[in-house]
Amino acid sequence: MDDNVQFSLDNYVATITLNRPEKLNAVTPAMSVSITRLAAFCNESADVRAVILTANGPKAFCCGSDIKELDSYQSPWAHRMKHDHCDAIAEINKPTVCAINGYALGGGLELALCCDIRVSTANALFGAPEIKLGWVGGGGMAVYLNKTIGASRASRMLYTGDPIDAAKGLEWGIVDEVFDSADMMLTSVKELAATIASRPPIAAQTAKLNMRAAVNMPLDQAVRYERDLRTICFYTDDAREGKAAFKEKRSPHFRGE
Repeated sequence: MDDNVQFSLDNYVATITLNRPEKLNAVTPAMSVSITRLAAFCNESADVRAVILTANGPKAFCCGSDIKELDSYQSPWAHRMKHDHCDAIAEINKPTVCAINGYALGGGLELALCCDIRVSTANALFGAPEIKLGWVGGGGMAVYLNKTIGASRASRMLYTGDPIDAAKGLEWGIVDEVFDSADMMLTSVKELAATIASRPPIAAQTAKLNMRAAVNMPLDQAVRYERDLRTICFYTDDAREGKAAFKEKRSPHFRGE
């Protein structure tokens, strides 16, 4: 693992923390590999039921890839085939929550958009500034922005490269809650992740599949898929435990089986 990416696991909640605040948490190739490996671990481990993605430092969640490192790729093809940490975060099969403090620009905004739930501090700025440097995002920027805030607003951000503040990010739906301080945000996010981690693991992961189907599938297919998912969940041991606990008026104990 790279020292610029921290990881912790506590009571079924994994936390991935970008730790390069002196460089606004710009992602290096080594950090990208670490993020990808940690995402894979979160997928594979039964001890992980929810994932928090955040960053250290008061100024920035992440300002994207470290531009100085881009010249380190031996060829355009090597750049195209690099480890894509945005894909890795998007492919985590457990519910993900992103806590954004400060700038979320370029690849940093892409990282945030790859998470299921996003919150920020009041000093957050969201932007897709790549066009100002002569290129466009490559981690799904246009797709995720379009699905999150709609084509017109996404086009405004992509074509100008100008950022929006936390208030507009809340209004447009990039985040669903804004906090006055980073401490308040992290406390709330940890409580939220702990709540999600307390739910039946199979049902939580299935709910994530269900949401992705709702966003990406045609209506009739998404409804049929939801019914298939419900059937799978209904016959798990956790579902039986949930029904028994309800009848016996006690707290359920879910094991992910």
